[in-house]
Amino acid sequence: MASLSQGLHVQAKVVQALIMRELVTRFGRDNIGFLWIIVEPLLFAGLVGIVWTIAGGHNSGSISVIAFVATGYIPLTFLRHAFGRSSKIFQSNSALLYHRQVKVLDFIFVRVSIEAIGAMAAYIFAGIVLYFFEIVTAPENVGAIILGWCVYVFFVISVATVLAPLSEMSEVVEKLVPISVYVAIPFSGVFNLAAWLSPPMRDVLMWSPLVSGMELMRYGAFGDLVTPYYDLPKALGVSLACLLLGLTLCRRVRRTMTVS
Repeated sequence: MASLSQGLHVQAKVVQALIMRELVTRFGRDNIGFLWIIVEPLLFAGLVGIVWTIAGGHNSGSISVIAFVATGYIPLTFLRHAFGRSSKIFQSNSALLYHRQVKVLDFIFVRVSIEAIGAMAAYIFAGIVLYFFEIVTAPENVGAIILGWCVYVFFVISVATVLAPLSEMSEVVEKLVPISVYVAIPFSGVFNLAAWLSPPMRDVLMWSPLVSGMELMRYGAFGDLVTPYYDLPKALGVSLACLLLGLTLCRRVRRTMTVS
């Protein structure tokens, strides 16, 4: 038990160091630095919400267009960044593998964690601003938001563990990684509620952990204004299957990597 505790402590230190390195490398020390990771999803969600409003979007019941778009587009931005930054992640960080404590999975976990923290901070900030301007009310169920976000993040990190090694194995896969984001949009529940769909289509989408996560987050934010549909056993099963496949691929790629 002592050795396990010591190992976890060392690994936590490794992850902390990698996070600091990643933030400085990506954002530097000038201007607002790492705060860009919060500002960027806010800008995207805000601009999309404004465009939807100007284009004649209408409120769904008592839910404003801007609030509906923000609750969907900020998680989508996190997904897009996490998938995109998983490409060639091992190759760009291979020099760090000289250190015995650094594992290839640390690179994936760090990048996805940074994106997740930034997106969640943007989500909270957007909620505070919308509440201040009386566009939304206070969250109805914070626990549902947290659970939905955990489902969403767990699936994204599971898929990232698949995309990262595949991008190292094939340049074709590397080019297809950005496209995977657009393929995921119809199965993400970003721009619609499951309640709006026909039962057969809804049953199909229940196999997407993204939909279950999104439905829970929106139910937590809007309460009885929405009727949530989610399937946690399917969401967990699909995510675990992707994670198992990703771990197998990561192990295979690590054996063939040359540290440079």
